[in-house]
Amino acid sequence: MKVIPAVDIKDKKCVQLIQGNPNNKLIELEDPIGVAKKWVNKGAQMIHIVDLDRAIYQKNTNEEIIREIINSLDVPVQVGGGIRSLKDVLNLIDMGADRVILGTLAIENPEFIEVLSEHIDKEKIMVALDSKDGKVLIKGWKEKTKYSPVEIGKILEEKGAGSILFTNVDVEGLLKGIDVEAIKKLVEELSIPIIASGGITSYNDLIKLMDIGVEGVVIGSALYKGLIDLKKCIEICNDY
Repeated sequence: MKVIPAVDIKDKKCVQLIQGNPNNKLIELEDPIGVAKKWVNKGAQMIHIVDLDRAIYQKNTNEEIIREIINSLDVPVQVGGGIRSLKDVLNLIDMGADRVILGTLAIENPEFIEVLSEHIDKEKIMVALDSKDGKVLIKGWKEKTKYSPVEIGKILEEKGAGSILFTNVDVEGLLKGIDVEAIKKLVEELSIPIIASGGITSYNDLIKLMDIGVEGVVIGSALYKGLIDLKKCIEICNDY
């Protein structure tokens, strides 16, 4: 299982929000480029970037920072946050993003995945399913849809999504551990890779995720708060 540190960017800073609330920051660091380099120096094989300004406010103020992160690292970078068009996707691919993470656009219009697959490889198309109370959220976690993660996940897989990033908003940012059952359902019902995010707080959480067949895990707050060590996380995943 791949361990992927999160570098969430807001106002050109690296932040970790509690429950996705832009006014409730757990972490705020001045140099997101330096932060990304630090995680790679500690052994990260991939970096996860979310442009929170685009996701929440549709503001494109962090593009140059994201471009510099991609260009300055020798590991793949997956990027999401506020992607609203084919042009946005192709721009990120041109910048060098290894995977583009779609949320609202894909969930509201699953046929867009079919269109996108005509332009880029399936492996570069990741869809973010952010779930609260068993339903998928859109528009920066502001609106709840009628879909369960499995329902919309199956539709998106059929349309050509290459992987799913599943975030359990109920536990995200709270540092209280994961909800295994919600993730397990996706792994069992879908055949494409599932990357888990939200609530990972301990090494035991990693073992639970490996046991159910998760391909990768995005970790944010627990790394930034020093509750777990990235090198040890990678060792556990490599040795398990």
